Amino acid sequence: MPAPVLIVLHQEQSTPGRVGQALRHRGCALDIRRPRFGDPLPPTLQEYSGAIIFGGPMSVSDKDEFVRREIDWIAVPLKEKKPFPGICLGAQMLAHHLGARVGYHPHGHVEIGYYPIRPTEVGRAVCADWPENVYQWHREGFDLPCDCALVAEGDVFPVQAFRHNGAAYGLQFHPDVTHATMCRWTTRGHERLALPGAKPRGAHFSDRAVYDLAARAWLATFVDQWLAPRTARPAPCAMAG
Repeated sequence: MPAPVLIVLHQEQSTPGRVGQALRHRGCALDIRRPRFGDPLPPTLQEYSGAIIFGGPMSVSDKDEFVRREIDWIAVPLKEKKPFPGICLGAQMLAHHLGARVGYHPHGHVEIGYYPIRPTEVGRAVCADWPENVYQWHREGFDLPCDCALVAEGDVFPVQAFRHNGAAYGLQFHPDVTHATMCRWTTRGHERLALPGAKPRGAHFSDRAVYDLAARAWLATFVDQWLAPRTARPAPCAMAG
């Protein structure tokens, strides 16, 4: 049996969604921690297959102690070269930990709904087939950190995915979202659907019918890749506009 995967969540009712389903399907137990509610983070990942930090409504600029603690803790998987994807907030935490700028779009735009994504050459090497559009729910984005490879790019927020040192990934989009999650977010967070650039609620579900099959296939390939990461050469320092 593979070693468990550490799962870091930020809400009482949050789940690892489809990512958790994919991991369980591969025989991985999930060790779920919620540092926001007092759960400790392990000082080492020697007994784990990897770790994932998921999304949440908070920001890397928040002064909450658990936010700072999570950002600092990312040094553990990076030092031990353990597979580590950060998703949405988790990706922003990884980018911030690596010294990149994290912040709002200069014109206040958001990505809430499905938006186009374009894999780079590095991204196509990770997964040959990518969905044309991916599900997003964020107001902040990030620049490409130094010594990281751009994996996928977008139109509104140029840096959509990056890789660091072959084992760590930052994914701005949400491969974890299930139909139930989408229903919950578009209901409880309905006020965000009025933000500049957000898609109307109906489009979330009509677009899911078009793009979800490809997103599900992409996730299956990606999970296999990051659980067995390859050594990658650092990319030159770059900044997104």
